[in-house]
Amino acid sequence: MSVLLSKEVMGRVLLLCRRGFLWQRHGCLVTASATSVVTQQLAQFLSPKQSQTGLSWSLVRSVRFYTQERDELETPPPHASVQSEVTASRQGQRGSSFLDNLQCCVSPSDVLDVTRSYSLNTGQVNRCLTHIWAIAKRLSDEQRRYELQLLFEHPGFEELLKNASRTVWHMRLEDVTYSLLSMVNLGVPQDSRVIQTYLRACQERVNDFDEKSLSILASCLRHMDDSPNVVALKDGLRLVVETRLPGIKNVMVLQTLMRLLGKDTPKELKRKLERKALSMTDQFSLPNTQYMFSTLAVMGFCSKPLLDICSKKIKENLHGIPFNRLLQLLHSCFELQYRDAHMLTAVSDYIASTMDVWSNKQLLLFLSVFEDLVFCPDALMEAYAGKVMADPDTLTLKDLLCVLKVYSSFSYDLQQRRPEFLDSLTHVLSSYLPKMSTYALLKSVYCLCLLGHFPSAPFEQLLQSCTLEQLQESKFPQSKERMFQTIDLCLRLDSPTFPQPLSVPSSVLSLADFSQSSANPGLLQGLQKVLEEQEHAVLQEMVVVEKCYLIDAVITKRGESSQRFAVIFAPFFGFCYGTSKPRGSFAVKLRHLKILGYEPVPILEHELLSMSEEQRADFLRMRIFPQHQSSEKKHTF
Repeated sequence: MSVLLSKEVMGRVLLLCRRGFLWQRHGCLVTASATSVVTQQLAQFLSPKQSQTGLSWSLVRSVRFYTQERDELETPPPHASVQSEVTASRQGQRGSSFLDNLQCCVSPSDVLDVTRSYSLNTGQVNRCLTHIWAIAKRLSDEQRRYELQLLFEHPGFEELLKNASRTVWHMRLEDVTYSLLSMVNLGVPQDSRVIQTYLRACQERVNDFDEKSLSILASCLRHMDDSPNVVALKDGLRLVVETRLPGIKNVMVLQTLMRLLGKDTPKELKRKLERKALSMTDQFSLPNTQYMFSTLAVMGFCSKPLLDICSKKIKENLHGIPFNRLLQLLHSCFELQYRDAHMLTAVSDYIASTMDVWSNKQLLLFLSVFEDLVFCPDALMEAYAGKVMADPDTLTLKDLLCVLKVYSSFSYDLQQRRPEFLDSLTHVLSSYLPKMSTYALLKSVYCLCLLGHFPSAPFEQLLQSCTLEQLQESKFPQSKERMFQTIDLCLRLDSPTFPQPLSVPSSVLSLADFSQSSANPGLLQGLQKVLEEQEHAVLQEMVVVEKCYLIDAVITKRGESSQRFAVIFAPFFGFCYGTSKPRGSFAVKLRHLKILGYEPVPILEHELLSMSEEQRADFLRMRIFPQHQSSEKKHTF
């Protein structure tokens, strides 16, 4: 009986609370008389015994408090002399209640439910928008998509945005920027009225923004597409930044503004920003130095003095940099085409020494970005090869393709362990052959050719007629033609041994076109000057061998033992950065020229450009005839 009565009590209380909620929604005035009526009805309903229970009377007090709060909000104060005191008390109570309710929200929709219970002031509008984004960004991607869908479908969201549009002109500048940033991050359409209103408000007040507000606004504009209002605001910010640059004291604010200005920044302004940053380097924290790399990458401005200072600090504090920032730093180096061999070596050594800290995916991402930088991380590659050999079966197909690509790109030759490492890769590759796509198979075989390793199973599967037909019919990049050319040359020149002869059909090969190629004039002049001193030496320009390899100049020196020197202009990416070690397809070209009886002499173009004609001749003489040069020096002394 008591249980049933308790349920009935709860039902009546909830009904009365709902009536109060409906009165509030429809703007009805809840007076003191209404309060007493509600309380009396509830008290009469309860028996004396039940009225003494804490639960029942706490509910009565809740209803009484609810109606009293509405009465205080709607009833004017009795005396004008105490109006300000009463108003202050009421606002404090409202603000506290609002913030408490806001902090209890666990989803964006919860925030909107709270907003519909209050008449929001300017500060509360900003709090709601920023709190919605604070909740959303902590969710997983899938949860965020679902919650944002509910958010945009919620009737309270449109009301909140309308309120934001009305109150923007009365907001504090910092609140304006935070609200705009929150709406953009939440995905409010950038061409919507509320966003455009905020952009216009920022334009009108941009001269009044302090450093912090400018920084927030800059962060927001970086995520926005160009529109008349966005472009106008960016132009205004550029002028403000240039004017206030000498007075900026915060490194993070400076970096945020640099990122906003971006690649379109005039060169002179970039130089001013560089000088300002250099004047603040003593304030750089470790995160500042990391962030400077990505900031300069966003600007498209490679400031070597600034990057050198940051590199030194990073090299000394690698243990304090988390994975994402370290990877972003390396990506920024690639975008800026900045390579500090000491820093990159330190990064490689650090990752190799902490191998157990990183996941396999993280290690492969590091290896891939090193490949983009054309920098061979010897310590990391040795350590990772050991990890592969210890347990090759842990490699997924995607992992395997990445490993083959990176190690073949650097033509990496493990110290004393090359056969074991290549056998481990071959074992894993063989296990994936039945389920590999034809293009993945082609890339794998191509990488094995670069490494000079020729296991029969993948080659046999690739060169089956059905596989070749699928590759010809599929629309893959033109790189497949280059890969087939390399495979064909390796089968013919490296002469690997297979159970049955294998060759690449001519139908999948295409002839290289060198008709538009010409020798470098500076190279030819230097070679002609060198050959004036050589007897029985003949120079040939632009020689094509095996219908695939172009040699810029061939010097044939006849005598007791005929010699052929193949002088080749090497691309910058033909060597591992900072070394004379050839890599990738260029290393294969040199390997094959040696098989064909040539002595390859690779020359980097930039090495010749900075030399005078006399220096160029001396340089080429030393590269092609080092023994002759040495004997001349001995004779001279």
